[in-house]
Amino acid sequence: MNVIASTPAGLEKYLAKEITDLGGFNIDTYKRSVTFECDYATFYRVHLFSRLAFRFYREVARFPCYDKQSLYKGVRESFSWLQWLPCEKTFNVQVTGRTSSLTHSHFTALEVKNAITDLQKSAWNKRSSISLDDPYLIIHLHLNNNQAVMSLQASFESLHKRGYRPAIGNAPLKENLAAGMLKITQWDGRVPLIDMMCGSGTLLIEAVNQILNVPINRSQSYLFENWLDFKKDIYSNEIFKANNKLINYKNLPKIIGCEINRKVFQQAESNTSLAGLTNYIQLINDDFSKIQFSCSKGLILCNPPYGKKLGNENELISTYQEIGSFLKANFSGWEFWLLSGNPRLTKYLKMKSSLKIPLSNGGIDCRWIKYLIK
Repeated sequence: MNVIASTPAGLEKYLAKEITDLGGFNIDTYKRSVTFECDYATFYRVHLFSRLAFRFYREVARFPCYDKQSLYKGVRESFSWLQWLPCEKTFNVQVTGRTSSLTHSHFTALEVKNAITDLQKSAWNKRSSISLDDPYLIIHLHLNNNQAVMSLQASFESLHKRGYRPAIGNAPLKENLAAGMLKITQWDGRVPLIDMMCGSGTLLIEAVNQILNVPINRSQSYLFENWLDFKKDIYSNEIFKANNKLINYKNLPKIIGCEINRKVFQQAESNTSLAGLTNYIQLINDDFSKIQFSCSKGLILCNPPYGKKLGNENELISTYQEIGSFLKANFSGWEFWLLSGNPRLTKYLKMKSSLKIPLSNGGIDCRWIKYLIK
């Protein structure tokens, strides 16, 4: 299969490495996406273990596309729709990109729909209906440089939705972005981990799930199960192997999250419980300044407010000053990673960074910054 994977901006090379480790090959990276080739087993495996992807799309056709006519003809003739889409089944069409003549995604999607349903009517005098809520197939069309790439979307829900987080705070960090941030730190579960402002617990949960090798969402059903060439035996075998790869660490180091807001703290408790990680993560409903630790090295994470979605910028200055002072006084020798969406605030840490990784968090241009606490 030729496959396209979407991912948060800044995580492309990390997703490429993840896909390579899971069995993909001939990998290329683009902005917010990665393309690769794989067999059926690997395709199913990446849905169980890719922590960084939003979605996977299987390319099924590619054809020149200049205008309405070439789009209609290309869609009809490029793929065996009559075999893959029975008329009693539903579908919908998603469009990205544009050409000089096809500039409105809604109009383009209607043309794709018409090409497929006209083909069905000519063969059976019946046609499929459109469903936005429970489609049998989702067809994705991408237009660029007068070329159309048609793909089948492999999952209805985005894969960043793991199933453990019905409770989220006011400015939630997406699970796959959190997982990517942990990959960048290279935390291996051998030293303590602290999240100073853990919110609803996402960074901590993703950290432990990576170490335990937990599949991202074992309960989800996928659209690829509806595909004509779905290999149920291979898929079942991948699920069996995934469930048997779970690692039971009885002696993980201390993993601690602090959250001063009582309501958000309860959300973190609920999410940690749903993820099955209550025995691994210690949550503290208090200010980070109450943390006491005697270990000489470890990893501290922080995703503080930066005055964009949460907090007033001027009022946050003292918070950043307190973070810097507290870390230098209590955690010399540790590594500190902070997600910053506001460089004016991070200077109040009065700490020198050793690495800055550009990331996008909810459309905000951010930096994932590494500090060595002295």
